[in-house]
Amino acid sequence: MAGKTKGKKKRLGKKIKQNQRIPAWVIMRTDRNVVTHPKRRHWRRSDTGE
Repeated sequence: MAGKTKGKKKRLGKKIKQNQRIPAWVIMRTDRNVVTHPKRRHWRRSDTGE
């Protein structure tokens, strides 16, 4: 069982950052027109491609 390479760890870190919800101020500023993140990824339902 090999560990993660530096490149893979970096890419997985980016996926974690991309997977955060939209900020509350965006919901307030758009009067709740934007409430969901279209590219949000669930850890079990979809794959990261890594």
